Amino acid sequence: MELRHLRAFAAVAEELHFGRAALRLHAAQPALSQQIKHLEQDVGTLLLERTTRQVRLTAAGVVFLEHVHRVLAEVDRARESVLATERGARGEIRVGVTGAITWRLLPRMARAYRQRYPLVRLDLHPAVFSGTQVSSLLDGRIDVGFLRAPVPDGPLASRVILNEPLMAVLPLGHPLAGADAVDLADLSGEPFVTYPSRHGSALRDAAVHACFSAGFTPRVVQEAPDTHTVVALVGAAVGVTLMPASAERLQLEGVVFRPIAGGVDVRVPIALAWRREDPSPVLAGFLATAEEVLPSPPRGDR
Repeated sequence: MELRHLRAFAAVAEELHFGRAALRLHAAQPALSQQIKHLEQDVGTLLLERTTRQVRLTAAGVVFLEHVHRVLAEVDRARESVLATERGARGEIRVGVTGAITWRLLPRMARAYRQRYPLVRLDLHPAVFSGTQVSSLLDGRIDVGFLRAPVPDGPLASRVILNEPLMAVLPLGHPLAGADAVDLADLSGEPFVTYPSRHGSALRDAAVHACFSAGFTPRVVQEAPDTHTVVALVGAAVGVTLMPASAERLQLEGVVFRPIAGGVDVRVPIALAWRREDPSPVLAGFLATAEEVLPSPPRGDR
């Protein structure tokens, strides 16, 4: 039983006229008659009664037409689904997110993307550290990631979408807590709380580099696995730290956030990263949407 035979039968059954059905299908009438005969042989019964004056459905033909309509509708849905997948309009994209700032950016991106691609499922994969996101991209566990730059060269491509300033985070009773801004050099003798070095934290690396630029190596007295805990330890007067401005949204008691003075460049770039050779049309649609919704900052701000 061939699909073309089902389409031929549906056309004749709806038109009840071989000539009109042939015109509708852009087919020759004798070929159409042969297709109906082959179909009736496959089904094993007469589906159409033909006379010189009219064509009408048999009782079996009426029942069969109902099934043919369902089959053809399902075939059309299957074709559209395949074409939508090829266009990147259907499927799934696995998105890695890291840190408070990416959770702030993601809703804007997700809303725009879902408006354009409502049939694509966004599968979010949270991770604490950017190094984890890089590994997940390389291993194929996620398709695209919001992470702290820099992103290693090679199989990954990336684009900076935001530059976020680091701020000094101090216990409420700290002598510098009342200052409008904090010179990094004034923190050279302070104990620091930060992320573990073994996890490949881009934020830790940026903070350490900023301290180096100010002429000292931070004395780390305690490490914590996430931003919330690091800031809470500062609130407990265990030490000070450097955090991106978005961490202030945690609104933990006992801590103050102060801008960094002294001319040290302490911005932390946020990047969108993906596998360079990934041919996925779903990924292409996501990246195109991101180009509009989350454009790269001007060169002077990078």
